[in-house]
Amino acid sequence: MVLLFLGDVVGEIGSRFVGSRLRSLKSTYGAEIVVVNGENSASGNGITPHSAKYLFDHGADVITTGNHCYRRREIYETLDRKEFLIRPANYPDGNPGHGYCIYDMGSCRIAVINLMGTVYMEALDNPFAKADEILEQIDTPNIFVDFHAEASGEKKAMGHYLAGRVTAVLGTHTHVQTADEIILADHTGYITDVGMCGPELSVLGIKTELAIEKQRFHSPVKFTESENRPFINGVVLEFDKNNGKCVKIDRLIIR
Repeated sequence: MVLLFLGDVVGEIGSRFVGSRLRSLKSTYGAEIVVVNGENSASGNGITPHSAKYLFDHGADVITTGNHCYRRREIYETLDRKEFLIRPANYPDGNPGHGYCIYDMGSCRIAVINLMGTVYMEALDNPFAKADEILEQIDTPNIFVDFHAEASGEKKAMGHYLAGRVTAVLGTHTHVQTADEIILADHTGYITDVGMCGPELSVLGIKTELAIEKQRFHSPVKFTESENRPFINGVVLEFDKNNGKCVKIDRLIIR
């Protein structure tokens, strides 16, 4: 089987571009399931019911998130209600939403787990311990992990920690696609960061002049999205649905 995973969708421009290309990408690569990180899909950051619905309506089967999942309060009820819109599982108990989902394909079941790193990020529950806890509850070998983390070392460690136990560990959050895709332990597809879907000529999706002003002068700056031409970053994974083994992982860049 083939799974298509798209990196962080940034704002309205990124959402529209993904929406215009997603069904054709699904057909081109023969993807039976599409997972999209949508935590920045709303205009002005975060995710809203509207931006989530837009991605679902245009071909996403599962939407993962990250550190901006609770940025917009209007998403709270949707996180509780939508089974295939998930947030990092290592947020404390009592928060809205679910940390993983099981997508029934008929011929097989696909588990998608969302975890968040803690190095240079919020002090959430230990993502390694949370991964162990969730894996004990899952009864399918087809398991895909979106690890939303800042530090490449933490992502690499998670990839090796879960090698042989999950189908893929896919890093998100930095918005910069890495060139280290690999299959670990002859089983687990891995990439440190899938990249982003949004304006290519930008600073992580933000207008370059604003990002430069902030970093040069360290003064308060209101970030707005770049209006330059967007691109899509993702990975295409081929896997054996009978044992969850990833047999191929390819980076994807669509300009």
